[in-house]
Amino acid sequence: MRNRAVAAHLFLGAVLLLSLAPVVWAVVSAFKPAAEIVADPLGLDPATLTLENYRRVFDDVPLLSGFLNTAVVLVSKGTLTLLLAPLAAFGFAKYRFPGRGLLFGTVLVTLMLPTIVLIIPLLLQMKELGWVNTYQALILPGAVDAFAIFWMRQVIAEIPDELLDAARIDGCGEFGIFARVIMPLIRPALAGLGVLTVMNIYNDFVWPVVVANSERMATLQVVLSTLAQNITGNRIGADYATVTGELLAATSIALLPLVAVFVALQRHFVSGILAGSVKG
Repeated sequence: MRNRAVAAHLFLGAVLLLSLAPVVWAVVSAFKPAAEIVADPLGLDPATLTLENYRRVFDDVPLLSGFLNTAVVLVSKGTLTLLLAPLAAFGFAKYRFPGRGLLFGTVLVTLMLPTIVLIIPLLLQMKELGWVNTYQALILPGAVDAFAIFWMRQVIAEIPDELLDAARIDGCGEFGIFARVIMPLIRPALAGLGVLTVMNIYNDFVWPVVVANSERMATLQVVLSTLAQNITGNRIGADYATVTGELLAATSIALLPLVAVFVALQRHFVSGILAGSVKG
């Protein structure tokens, strides 16, 4: 048994190293001179390490603007998701009303629709509303997705009805029950949903590049996608090595917020993933 556990840990360690190797290489290479990255990709001379790639990338591309737009969308859209999805799930899990099954089934059906199918109708709606190249278009569509409602519904369904009845007997209203009973009990699952929501919004590219095509409204992922073009456009004679060095620097910077969020919420994320997965 012990040998099997050791073998399992060695295997998982090897998988971890293989998974992290490209990320570590990218972060380390971002500190190397641009010419050295291309000439000797796997080599490392500590004496030549420099911050030049980071300095240049801030001069050549609007990274700060991309971070700001992403932060606005992330906070606004994430707040809506983490508030409205549990509220909708509470209704589906704990109330009986005509058409509940049909309505919840319709929500689940939207999970099967590819994102690309919804882009054109949503874009036409944004155009009619005059929201193209605005924060409203980046925030409101998809603020409450079907997966979030489904997950929260499964978690809330596990909460005993007796707790809710006891709160009603004590004079607590329905919104009071949601705020004072439901929300504290689903906190681990909500933290897990929060991590996934942050990752999805932060990494979203297709919708922002369609609905916010101006540089002023570009999110971080859109800025990164046009990074090579911006570098060569802003600097005459920029070569492949220069573009590679600045691209590695930019992506290393973009990794930091996600790593920080995951490290801060790792324990809650793991327990949240498991919440509602076992029928008690």
